[in-house]
Amino acid sequence: MLSSLIPSPLHPAVVHLPIALAVLLPVFAVGALWVIRRGARPLRAWGVATAMFAALSLSSWLAVETGEQAGEQVESVVADTPIETHEAAAEAFLTLSLIVLGVAAMGLRSGRVGGVARVLGTAGAVALLGAGWRVGHSGGALVYRYGAASAYTDALGGPAPAGRAGVKGAGDAGELRSTRLADQALPGSASSDRHGEDAR
Repeated sequence: MLSSLIPSPLHPAVVHLPIALAVLLPVFAVGALWVIRRGARPLRAWGVATAMFAALSLSSWLAVETGEQAGEQVESVVADTPIETHEAAAEAFLTLSLIVLGVAAMGLRSGRVGGVARVLGTAGAVALLGAGWRVGHSGGALVYRYGAASAYTDALGGPAPAGRAGVKGAGDAGELRSTRLADQALPGSASSDRHGEDAR
């Protein structure tokens, strides 16, 4: 019952979370800086942004882990170079997210140290957006340019491409019609005799 609720493969479902967080984080970080400047307590205002940084790091780690499992199957249909490019981009994104999380956590402090950390954390959020774009672009290329999804559709017995199953059926019907026409054309065949009698 529980296994039926978990997507298979899991990696394509997981990767959307870190990408979405990478897009939202700069907005939340800038918003937190704005409300702190207007007098809000840093612990409360920046705490929301820090929680999102933590969620980004956690979801990025999960995406990398599930991606390693998916890579073993995709290797059967995609060359090593595009896979390695995507893996390197994902690992760099994870490393950067952990560094920015550490900086952002320092932003929970008050005073000058906390203020500098919050500014650096916001800059890090913008850098994560760029790094996330690289991961998403290379992952999209694996699916849409290199056909990585076929590693799963073929394994699950997906529909055969046009020219295989569908055309084969049409070919069988065509061969049957051709055989009947040939029988009618051959002199002395049963089919030809029947047509001759009908004509008389």
